[in-house]
Amino acid sequence: MDKVALDLGPIQIYWYSIFIFLGMLVACIIIYKEAKKRGIDEDFLVNLTFDTIIIGIIGARVYYVIFNLPYYLNNPLEILQIWNGGLAIHGGILAGLLFIIYYCKKNEVNVWKMLDIIVVGLIIAQAIVRWGNFFNSDAYGPVTTASKLRSFGIPTFIINGMYILGEYHHPTFFYESAWCFFGFIALLMIRKFKYLKVGQLTSIYLIWYGIIRFIIEAMRTDSLMLGPIKMAQLVSIIFIIAGVTIFIKSHKKGLLYNQS
Repeated sequence: MDKVALDLGPIQIYWYSIFIFLGMLVACIIIYKEAKKRGIDEDFLVNLTFDTIIIGIIGARVYYVIFNLPYYLNNPLEILQIWNGGLAIHGGILAGLLFIIYYCKKNEVNVWKMLDIIVVGLIIAQAIVRWGNFFNSDAYGPVTTASKLRSFGIPTFIINGMYILGEYHHPTFFYESAWCFFGFIALLMIRKFKYLKVGQLTSIYLIWYGIIRFIIEAMRTDSLMLGPIKMAQLVSIIFIIAGVTIFIKSHKKGLLYNQS
């Protein structure tokens, strides 16, 4: 699979970068439209979105580099080469979350209300960005057979792209992307519910993504490790627990999302 989408001689545009840009663009459009409906100040939203994207990318890269530190200590110039892959979504989410909390509190905006708006855009961005892994030939699963993949109804071009190092592999990027896409549809529907409370969309996102990432990470062959523990699975468990806790607390005390 060719990583380069467009070769302009001294400048090369990578598929991974294109999908990151597309994911961010779609997310920003969705977030902007919903935030406008909710009466969020436009200047606040633009500043929050721009800064969160930058901080999220930095956080995703730092997280990845930390768990591959011996390699990057020997190859420090590669730390900035994010077009080759190496963005850990959990690092991006955590860094972005901390900044959103800080910025919302600074501007006296309801944090949970803002997070509920953001997660709908975030999950479709994740679905899109995962396709960058396809062109980078990374984030794949264990060895399998072409016939097995066909039996799952996986498109032929994906199966062909999963022929890596002389063997077929499970396209875990595709499984995660599909789950995130269905999660996006689900959140779009759920946010219209009359009795939805502020904070519950965020909690559903955490549970939804936590479940699939825990399952996917069990299949991944390139997981970030903390000793014998797969970090993504540990963080996914934390996401699920946090999601359940937030949902229950929001149900008891939260404002109605569609009246906030």
